[in-house]
Amino acid sequence: MTPLTPPDRRLFLAAAGLAAASTAGLAGCSNKPGLDMNKPKEPVTLPVGDVPEGGGVILKGKGYVVTQPKGGEYRAFNSTCPHAGCEVTSVAENKIICGCHNSQFNLDDGSVLQGPATSGLGKAKLEKDGDTLTVSG
Repeated sequence: MTPLTPPDRRLFLAAAGLAAASTAGLAGCSNKPGLDMNKPKEPVTLPVGDVPEGGGVILKGKGYVVTQPKGGEYRAFNSTCPHAGCEVTSVAENKIICGCHNSQFNLDDGSVLQGPATSGLGKAKLEKDGDTLTVSG
């Protein structure tokens, strides 16, 4: 193997540094602080009255979004956008919206309505007991 000459070594080190910086930048975009997509989430309870019909509620920092597409029909999803790991930011006009890059998801099944996300929100387990909803991973 031929040793690198000084200009080749500088070019190699510059390219390696650029690759490392790019990887670090992508890693920083993949998960917002405090959201660990692989961390098991604790069950969360909330009153059915907190979930508006034709809308939903984001359980900030808990990892879930709960929707009510039609009266009395409730759905629950992981609130972490699969595109860049941001937590979704709003539920409006029958859509779940991620404010990081404007991905939009279906209120009823979590599927992608508008990218850049290419996959839908993961489904969460939802149980209704009287006037209480319990969401779990």
